[in-house]
Amino acid sequence: MTRPRGRLRAAVVGTGAIAHGSHLPALADHCAEVELVAAVDVNTAQLDAFRAAAGNGVDGFTRLDEMLATARPDLVLLGSPPAFHREQTVEVLRAGAWVLCEKPLCLSLAEYDAIAAAEGPDGSPGPYASVVFQHRYGSGAAHARALLTTGQLGTPLVAHCQTTWYRDGAYYAVPWRGRWSTEGGGPAMGHGIHQMDLLLHLLGDWAEIRAMAGRLVHDVESEDVSTALVRFANGTMATVVNSVVSPHEVSRIRIDCSDATVELTHLYGHSNADWVYTPAPHAAADERRVETWRTPAADLPSSHSAQLESVLAAMRAGTRPPGSGPDARRTLEFVAALYKAAFTGMPVRAGEITSDDPYYTAMHGGHPAWAPADTAGGHR
Repeated sequence: MTRPRGRLRAAVVGTGAIAHGSHLPALADHCAEVELVAAVDVNTAQLDAFRAAAGNGVDGFTRLDEMLATARPDLVLLGSPPAFHREQTVEVLRAGAWVLCEKPLCLSLAEYDAIAAAEGPDGSPGPYASVVFQHRYGSGAAHARALLTTGQLGTPLVAHCQTTWYRDGAYYAVPWRGRWSTEGGGPAMGHGIHQMDLLLHLLGDWAEIRAMAGRLVHDVESEDVSTALVRFANGTMATVVNSVVSPHEVSRIRIDCSDATVELTHLYGHSNADWVYTPAPHAAADERRVETWRTPAADLPSSHSAQLESVLAAMRAGTRPPGSGPDARRTLEFVAALYKAAFTGMPVRAGEITSDDPYYTAMHGGHPAWAPADTAGGHR
C-alpha cells in the first residue's frame, strides 16, 4: 500500500527558533510534495509570528487535538520542548499522521517503547515516528557510510566522537533546560546525541560502554560534561566526549581503519568539504582506489531538508523511514547506557537495560547523587 499522489499535508507543533530556522526552510525545499497547512503553539504571539513567516495562510491552533481534528495532516513536525514529545507523538500517531520529531524523541527507553507501540506494525504503511538526526543525512555522510560498510577503507579499528560546545548561564535560564524531567539529560542527551548517532550510523551496533560524567560549571540537575569508552560489535574501540563548557566549539568524528582514516570536522552541520580521507602508507600507492574515496561531486549538506526528503519518500512508499524504530532506539539505548555506566561506575552492555532496570524509566536511574529530590529520597 502506498499513499496517493498529490501534496501531503503537514503541520508544525512548537513554533520557536527550530521551526523558523530549520523546519520552514525544509518544507519550502519540498513544497512540490508537501504543503504546510497548520501550526500549533500555546504562545499566540510566537504562533502569529511563525504564521506570518510561513506566508501562505497557515491555520493557527493552541491545542494539538483541535489541530488534528480540523487540519487532518499527513505529517506533523514536532519542535516543542522534549517533555511533551512522547505525549504529542503518541497523540499524532493515533490520529493516523506520521511524526518527524526533534531530538530527543522522548526522555527514556520506556517512553520510546510507548511510542513504538502507537506506530503501525512493522511491514505496514505506518504511521511511523522518526527523530531528527539530520547529521546522518547529506552526501558526505552517505558516502562515508558506504565506504565503511563495504570495507573499502579496510577494517575499522579506532574511533573518536567529539561534541565540545559552549553554553552559558543564560542558556540554562530557560526553565526546562538542565532538568531531567523536562530535558532528559545534559549534553549527552541534548547536544552530543547527534554525533553519537552519526557514529553508530557509520559503525553499527555497539557492545559495551564505560563512562564518567560531571557537573563542572553549571548549576543543573544533569551533567555538563561526559566521557566514554566504547567497544563496538565489530571490535572497533572508540572514545566519546560531550561538553557544554568548551569555548572552542567543534563537532568531530574520526575513524581509523586499516587502510585509511576518515575524519569529519564541523560544528552544527556538514558538507562534502568537511570530510577528509587519509590513506595509510601501504594504500596510498593505489591511486585508483584512493580516488574512489573522494566525496561525490554532488554536494548535499546535512540538514533538516535532507532528512525530510527521506521521510517523504518513505511516506509515499508506505515503508518505515530511516531514523525510526530499532535504528533510533539503539541511539537512545546508547545514551541510557552512558548515563548508567557513568553513575554506577560499572561497564554496561548492549541489551542490559531491560524494563526492570531503573535506567529504563529515567536516564538518571534514580541514582542518589544525580536524580531530582522527588525521585531520590531527598537527594538532588
